[in-house]
Amino acid sequence: MSYFSRYFPKARDLAEKLFNSPELGFKEFQTSKVIENELKRIDPKIKAEHYLKTGLKVVFDNHRKKTIGVIAEMDALYQPEHFNADPETGAAHACGHYTQVVIALAMINELVNNHKLKDFDTNLAFIFTPSEEFVDLDWRQKQKDEGKLTYYGGKQEAIKQGVFDDIDYCVSVHAIGEQFKNRTIELNCDLAGFNFKYFDFYGKASHVAFAPEAGVNAQSIATLFTTALAMQRQQLKDPNRIRFNPVMIGENTESINVIPDHVKMGSDLRFFNVNYAQTIMQHFDNAAKGCALALGGQVEINTQVGYLPLHSNRDMNALVKKTFEADDRIPDLIDDRGYTMAAGDIGDVGFLIPTIQIGYGGWKGTIHGSDFKLINPEFVLKIFPEFVFNSVLNISHNLEKVKSYRHSKEEYLQALEGMEK
Repeated sequence: MSYFSRYFPKARDLAEKLFNSPELGFKEFQTSKVIENELKRIDPKIKAEHYLKTGLKVVFDNHRKKTIGVIAEMDALYQPEHFNADPETGAAHACGHYTQVVIALAMINELVNNHKLKDFDTNLAFIFTPSEEFVDLDWRQKQKDEGKLTYYGGKQEAIKQGVFDDIDYCVSVHAIGEQFKNRTIELNCDLAGFNFKYFDFYGKASHVAFAPEAGVNAQSIATLFTTALAMQRQQLKDPNRIRFNPVMIGENTESINVIPDHVKMGSDLRFFNVNYAQTIMQHFDNAAKGCALALGGQVEINTQVGYLPLHSNRDMNALVKKTFEADDRIPDLIDDRGYTMAAGDIGDVGFLIPTIQIGYGGWKGTIHGSDFKLINPEFVLKIFPEFVFNSVLNISHNLEKVKSYRHSKEEYLQALEGMEK
């Protein structure tokens, strides 16, 4: 008999506490303390490894050769319009990460207090990861400039520090941004990777009426560049799996009678094929340089590395589906979406080792929006944690059915370096 029902009241209390104390990435100090206190309450002998100041990792050594990692994301989103946003920081749990933390704690409670570790054919690790949301970028850039960070994503930094060196398979979960009539989970959904490109177009200021011929209009260069990117869409291979959205950045402080001499633009690029993404970014750069040259200006180009795409492991998902078919408490399954252009740094873990992300309903409102909230805590905090626990158990018993691979940390860092070019 499982302990998930017995743990449910504590799970609800923890969820409410975390929901009411949202924190931005790399700053989840209260969240980290809540996790550590609950681990000590579950079992004072639990040893948590600390990393990146707020991240925690708990390993349960079952004296096996392989280890399955379970990820729980800790951070909130910058969404100051959310009904429960922190008025000082603008942080809000509009993506549901706080429930990931509680799901992982419920699984640890089951593992420890119901003495279930012996049932697994692997070791288990629970990795509470900071900073999944790609927000608060000015602060993170300052941290990078000061040598305190190399990347903006928590899992990227964790990989660099070796947190995943001893993990062979990884299971993550995430809220689905849709409202469902029945309890619903999702499998086999890949996530896009993304990069950001920034273009500073420089011209020459002059009086628009008295001496327009003396000026070079940076706004015109930017407009020409936007047109060039629009025309490039016709040349895309598999255009449904590529997204980019060029926008002006910053405030317009130019006088209406002065030819503007500086315009800043940015664009994301969302993709599933890393090599093809590098080709498209080169096309972006060529277009920016050509547009600046055509109108007599200059351009400065910078690349900001985002996340790698997640190709969710189909073998592991097939085993999770078997668990779903044996659990009549969850009636509905989505396993035919294929992909979404949303992104997350779980794709970086998937570059290293076989990885899946299980989606779960139980919400209403718009994910990342001002109205996103949990409406089915019994499903999310009691039934779903037990389902994930049983899914991980099933995977541990059937590793021979999972086609395994491992890329080294060095190969991963080289892949990120390639995205910076």
